[in-house]
Amino acid sequence: MQFDEAVQYLLSLGHETLTIKLGLRNTELLLHALDNPERAFPAVQIAGTNGKGSTATMLGSICRAAGIKTGLYTSPHLVSITERIRVDGAEMTREDFANHTTTVRSAAEDLLASKQIEALPTFFEQLTAVALLAFREAKIELAILETGLGGRLDSTTAANASIVGITQIAMDHEDLLGPTLTSIASEKAAVIRPGVIAVIGKQHSEALAVLLKRCADVGVQPSLEPNTDVYKNFRLSLRGAHQIENASVAIRLAEALRLHGFTISDEHIRLGLASAQHAGRLELIPPFLLDGAHNPAGAQALRHYLNELRPRGLTLIFGAMSNKRLDLIAEILFPMADCLILTPVDNPRSASVNTLAQLAKQFAPGVVIETTSSTEAVHTAITQTRKDALICVTGSLYLIGETRPMILKLAEEPR
Repeated sequence: MQFDEAVQYLLSLGHETLTIKLGLRNTELLLHALDNPERAFPAVQIAGTNGKGSTATMLGSICRAAGIKTGLYTSPHLVSITERIRVDGAEMTREDFANHTTTVRSAAEDLLASKQIEALPTFFEQLTAVALLAFREAKIELAILETGLGGRLDSTTAANASIVGITQIAMDHEDLLGPTLTSIASEKAAVIRPGVIAVIGKQHSEALAVLLKRCADVGVQPSLEPNTDVYKNFRLSLRGAHQIENASVAIRLAEALRLHGFTISDEHIRLGLASAQHAGRLELIPPFLLDGAHNPAGAQALRHYLNELRPRGLTLIFGAMSNKRLDLIAEILFPMADCLILTPVDNPRSASVNTLAQLAKQFAPGVVIETTSSTEAVHTAITQTRKDALICVTGSLYLIGETRPMILKLAEEPR
């Protein structure tokens, strides 16, 4: 297959969230058919609700500073699917992506034909196999795998990482992970298995209790506190006070890698944290601020940053998925806006503008504008926002992916 064909094939398997099937059996069979690429290198798996992508990015940056050939697998992507699979910071090439997807597709179809599986592996299952296959071919020394959803039955768990990190656990994906913080934490805690090194970020007491019980049940002594004296003067390139806690997890994961024989100095950690880049997470492209805050905890982090930044005016472009706690997110973010621009997202799960408008009536004191597309929303924001004010795009990483290329182009033009 060529690149476009490979992407269309994966998309034909259904939207990665709508058609997700939690379970390891298909992934394990697929990896076995590919001669178990995950066994060619050690891995770090990072689970959590918020911050796992930023933590994975920071750890990858630290490892690159230390000269460790590192594969990084994250999700979702913003513009190109190749963003999800990186070796030493470089996106996978379109040619390599097509070749590895062709190999994985063939293996998956053989499994189906031989009736070892009842249906083709899902989008995320096959993409995980593509990443692990690419990492083996690239002869990486370490894989960093961001969990897609949950943990217990997520495809990345089939890689059997020897080091696991868990960032903040919060309410999200309740339809798949359960309606309480305890049920969600239980799914994510399952990545802690006998013999692993477990690094746990700051948690709500309810989630922490679940994680500590899991550690006790499998005989793992978790890392809970960073050595703040050593790293208190380190500079973070990623914005927001919440990144301090994510950096704490990344630092302790790097320290855990030392126990596995990797040479990572304090200077490597300092350099890695100072140079990490993660698009769409409090990303400032003046006059735009892009942040994919898609749940209440993420919205709180964005609000905290905006309160610190104190822009002279704020236009908020908002679009989100319909299965999110839109009432809570709106209550947190909408009152901050001088101008609120509502937009649909080009995604089957997108919340309608009408739904968002009902929330705006309740929470938005300023001007509310309804648009029919993210493109219209961005152009409307330009005309409605004074030159010294900030335009914040938020509510979904899918919205960030739609608008970011246009915003990068607009930011180059004089205002």
